[in-house]
Amino acid sequence: MSTNEKEHLLHIFNEQLRHFSTDTILFHQAVAERLGLNSTDHKCLDLILRNQPISAGKLSDLTGLTTGTVTGVIDRLEKAGYVFREKDQDDRRKVMIRVHTKKAESEIMSQLESFGHSMKAMLEQYDNEQIKFLFDFFERSRNIIQNETLKLKK
Repeated sequence: MSTNEKEHLLHIFNEQLRHFSTDTILFHQAVAERLGLNSTDHKCLDLILRNQPISAGKLSDLTGLTTGTVTGVIDRLEKAGYVFREKDQDDRRKVMIRVHTKKAESEIMSQLESFGHSMKAMLEQYDNEQIKFLFDFFERSRNIIQNETLKLKK
């Protein structure tokens, strides 16, 4: 492969990544709207779900949002019935956030079911080595995104 051909392929690949990123954001915005949430609240709910129980401070650390903004997010998620606050068992001064799992599963997962089936059908077309390659690509890409995000916040 010539240098020009590789540069051209890398350019096209970069463009596809940009489209993928935008389409992913728009997809999650559509899901959030179906749930009566905004996209930030929706993705914070995902972080809470994967890290529960979680304190508001920890959610602030994970997202880079101010503690005041996180309080607003939690208030809206609580009002929508997706999360609840409870006292920390080890430190009663601390409040932990948990997800109402049944509501999340019934309402959120139903919005993602079709997407999950479509992605599974697509991935079944790849062999194990190709899937391992994709996993490696996304793992490395996430590391780059996380590092670049940290740089932007300095």
